[in-house]
This record gives sequence, structure tokens and C-alpha cells, in this order.
Amino acid sequence: MAEKRRILVAEDDPTTRAAWGELIDSWGYTVEAAADGEQALELLESFAPHLLMLDLRLPRKDGFEVLGTIAERGVKIPVLVISGQGDIPDAVRAIKLGAYDYLRKPVDPGHLKIVLSNLTEHLTVSEENRQLRRRLLRAGELGRMVGRSTAMARVLAQIEQVAPSSASVIIRGESGTGKEIAARTIHELSPRKAGPYIAVNCAAMPETLMESELFGHERGAFTGADRRREGCFELANGGTLLLDEVTEMKIDLQAKLLRVLEERKMRRLGGSAEIPLDVRVLAASNRDPEAAVREERLREDLYYRLNVFTIEMPPLRDRPTDIPDLIDHFIAEFNETDRRDITGVDNDCLTFLQGYRWPGNVRQLRNVIQRALIVSRGPLIGADDLPPEIRRLDGRSDTIEMRLGTSLDDVERELINRTLEFAGGNKARAAEVLGISLKTLYNRLERYQNRPMHGGG
Repeated sequence: MAEKRRILVAEDDPTTRAAWGELIDSWGYTVEAAADGEQALELLESFAPHLLMLDLRLPRKDGFEVLGTIAERGVKIPVLVISGQGDIPDAVRAIKLGAYDYLRKPVDPGHLKIVLSNLTEHLTVSEENRQLRRRLLRAGELGRMVGRSTAMARVLAQIEQVAPSSASVIIRGESGTGKEIAARTIHELSPRKAGPYIAVNCAAMPETLMESELFGHERGAFTGADRRREGCFELANGGTLLLDEVTEMKIDLQAKLLRVLEERKMRRLGGSAEIPLDVRVLAASNRDPEAAVREERLREDLYYRLNVFTIEMPPLRDRPTDIPDLIDHFIAEFNETDRRDITGVDNDCLTFLQGYRWPGNVRQLRNVIQRALIVSRGPLIGADDLPPEIRRLDGRSDTIEMRLGTSLDDVERELINRTLEFAGGNKARAAEVLGISLKTLYNRLERYQNRPMHGGG
């Protein structure tokens, strides 16, 4: 039998208090009543109600003080504010302080019954969702994230903890570890899940277009701006915006970003109207943000504004016990999208997959499994279905030998090519290993593309 919902009524007028109590009790709820704010706060602890009906005009502590104390204590409870006919501005203020909704006196019983029914149904769904998430956490799954290792259990618990809040989050980790998936999972588990989710890669966008990409522009703002365009902040209004590789953003643009985050409003390029914003901002980086601050690549004030909460995504080499679960997850995904019927991997194949170092992390594993499904005749993926570099567990060399007399250009080219091979073709990861920017790596590759090697190697 389902537990009866407990409702606390805080109202100073004894006649009104008794009438509400009898009415709500007749609808099947358990009711307690408080005559003032102090008593209401005491009953919040002893009675532990599921919902609070709160009159704003209370003796000892008024409704605003009660709301403030609830917030300070971190009590999660929907509050239905009751206000007089002339107190609408106060009711709106109460909503901003965390109240769920407000009703005006005299309260219509039919309307109150509907509001309480909707609220208690919402509470039931929320509790079921929390229980489901906890079951999934124990099974090593949360949203699109998979893993039962200690390292991933910590990440999943952090995501479950921070998702319901409005806090900014920095997600750190090597390329391919799943930072974008973590960001999307935070959004999907948050109260903003019905709103938009927008991700922008600050490293992939030319510097000249980055400001327009973020903030939009008006027609005629610059050459080629033939129409008004909304930026990522406007598109994400009411939802979540991910700034991927935020440390690659130029410093002067970081100053404008900080101002937008603090003022919660912005202007399009070439515009004069200020647009109010309600956007939760997440940031991701495969660099150490603190090192980027020391190197003056990331503004310190922006870092502290974004870094309310940090999640560190572990590399796949630190969580090899998650590889079987990830393999099963990817096989199920590609069986559905590619209309295959692969049932798993054989023992030899699993040995190679668990013994590989995965410089490209989970993204590289996903690509390898997708390729294996394409070439496999099934029902099991075998070792022969894997790329040669995955099967070369003992033959890989992590050193480079160069003959004296080799030009510096050729040494650099060989180092870049071997590092790309080590990184499984992942250019962002290779750039990180080499200690250069992704843009510098692309410039070097373009320079070497049509130039023959001169020295031995």
C-alpha cells in the first residue's frame, strides 16, 4: 500500500487553518498545522512533510524567513505559497526564493485539490526516477555512461549529485574519455532536460567566427552578415550550453564570456538590445585548466566562475575492467543501427582488447568495435576482425631511432607520425602528447603533406 502524503499547513488564522486541515484530510492526505513560522520550521523536522502550504503573513517568522531557512538547511520540499489579494509582488518574490507556486486567498477548493494532486504525482515520479538512477548506478550505467570500475563509479556518483543543481561544471580528461557524453548526461538528469542542449567546440571554430558563434549577430554586423543569426547562448536559453575545449578560446573573448555569465544577459554582435539569459554552462577541456591559468591561456576569474564543480574523466587504460561492459554496450548500439546480429567477442579478441593501452580512449574502442562489426561474419567477433595495431600487443615500440645526419624537419615529421600512430589517429590526443596546440599540429601536417623526406630514418 502506497504511503499517504504528508502536508504541513502554516496559517495563523485558526478558522482558516482548521478548515484547510479538514478539507485536505478528506482528500486522503495526512495533515499537520502550524500557527507561526517558528512552529512550521519545527514541524518540518519532526513531521517531515512531503509538501508545505505556507502563508506569507505569519507571526514570529514570516513566510520569507521560513523560505530562507529552508534554503539554508538544504531541505528539498515543494512549497505552495498562499498570499492575499494585494500580495502578488510578494508571491512572485517567494517563487524566486524557491517556492513551487502560489495561490491567492480565498483559495478555491477545487483548484487546490488539482494543484495538490499534480504536486504529489510529480513527487512520486521524482522518487521513482531517483530509485531508477540508483539501480542503474549499481549496475554501472547512468544515461549513456557505462562502467562499474571504482574510477567510473566515482564519476557516475558525481554526475548524479551535481545534475539536479544549476552549478557550472568543468569536465576534465583526455580526448575520447567521454567528456561530451558526461555533459549530455548532466543535462538529461537535470530539471532543464526538456530544454535545449547545445555544444560548441572552441578549438574547431576559427577565432574570427567564435564571437558570432557564441553570441550571434545582427544583419550588417560584419561583411557577409546578410541576416540576423542567433548564437549558441540564445539557442541554449532555458537549457544547457557546453563549451568544449574552453582553454582554446582567445583571451579577449573570455572576458566577454565572463561578463555574460555574471550579468546573465548579452547582446548580439552589431546589436544594442540586451537579451536575458537562463543558461546552465558546462565546460570541458583535455588540458589541465589550472596549468592553462598559469600559462595565461585561461583567465583566472573565468576559471573560478566555471569551476563550481569538477569532474575528472578517467582514461580507459585506468579502467580495463569496464572494457567488457563497454564492448557489450557498443555491440548492442551497432546491432541496432547497422542491423547486425553479433552476440559478443571471443576470448582471444577480449584478451587483445583488454591488453591494449587505448591512447584514443573510449572513442577509439567504439570505433574499433564498429569496424569489427562491419568485417565480422559473426556470431562472435574474433581477433582477426580487429585492426593490426590492436593485435600487436608485444611488437609495438615506444621509441624512435634516427640516424645522425637526419634533418630536423624529418625528425619532427617522424615524431609527429609515430605519435599519431600511438594515439590511434586521434589528432587532439597526439597534439596533447606532443605538447602543441591542435592548430599547430594541423599546420605541421599540411606543411609535410607534399614534402619528401631527405634523410634516413
